[in-house]
Amino acid sequence: MPKETGDTNQAVRQQTDVSLRAEREKTDRALAEQQQAVQDEADTIIAVAREHADAVLDAARDRADERLDARTGQPLMSRHTVEQSRDTEDAIVQDERDTADETLRLERERTAATLRALIPFEREKTDRHLLTERAIWDDALGNRDDFLGMVSHDLRGLLGGIVNAAAVLSMQASDTAEGRQAVAQAERIQRYAARMNRLICDLVDVASIEAGKLSMSPSDADVAALVTEAAETFAASAAARGIDLAVEIDERPLHATLDYVRVLQVMTNLVSNALKFTPDGGRIVVRGARQGGDVQLSVRDSGPGIPKHLLETVFERFWQADPSQRWSLGLGLYISRCIVEAHRGTVWAESPEAGGTTVCLTLPGRPVPA
Repeated sequence: MPKETGDTNQAVRQQTDVSLRAEREKTDRALAEQQQAVQDEADTIIAVAREHADAVLDAARDRADERLDARTGQPLMSRHTVEQSRDTEDAIVQDERDTADETLRLERERTAATLRALIPFEREKTDRHLLTERAIWDDALGNRDDFLGMVSHDLRGLLGGIVNAAAVLSMQASDTAEGRQAVAQAERIQRYAARMNRLICDLVDVASIEAGKLSMSPSDADVAALVTEAAETFAASAAARGIDLAVEIDERPLHATLDYVRVLQVMTNLVSNALKFTPDGGRIVVRGARQGGDVQLSVRDSGPGIPKHLLETVFERFWQADPSQRWSLGLGLYISRCIVEAHRGTVWAESPEAGGTTVCLTLPGRPVPA
């Protein structure tokens, strides 16, 4: 399994990791609040003690000052005796403060010991919660994959029957106005069935990507032929709208080791997107070139372009430039990016201020691991 496709499964686990972080943050906040409350209480204790000590000092000094002659201001006792008295009272105050400080230190040590004892239990609890959530997620993902596999198989069979029936109706239609109308309706049924099939394939691909099971069958391939095939798939649609769909290949053949079907899936998706957003009479260029030892492919259109702040967003799941297109789930570019990254390549979008969009991808020239 390629490392890149395996890494995509981390997106699911990251969702459950949020629970762990939230639980731990909640626990740490609660313990911090508890510690702060204890410290505040200890500070209150020491403040009261110091106020008491200051009161004792003030009273002692008041008593000493009362011994002064009110008329002359001269001491009735010797200056030495007053100083001794004040030193004694200062020592009492210092003892009071030392006692309060020791009380505060002991309270904080007990609080720290309590926190050290509680944190492992709280984190063990949140870890168990995380493991439980992950087990639930894994079970849900397994059920989803099984469900998608069964449903997609059945739906594809039904869609195949619909397409075949529409083709038979088209062939049996008479060469009359009613017959031509029947042919048009049959072709419409085939187009809708093709879209439904594409949606089913996208959902199955996304499930495979998230499970780290996106299949790859790399082999030596002619990329020039691949680019040409992707363009020819939409040649009739482009011509009907007067769009110039051009192919530019620097060299032929242009060989690389890749999964031909998967990369063709990427290129047809890019050309299809370009057709959606290119106005009638516009131009699309599908290009293939060698860049050092790698191969670079690109699709450039003459549409309205993409704002710079959205150039990375377009490769996210369910992103849609036009939300009104309800028949699209916005998975094409996300799947394309995953396929390119599974080839150890890179993909990005460019959109100059003048308009138009170019989606580029680079594939390494070295073999791709199966």
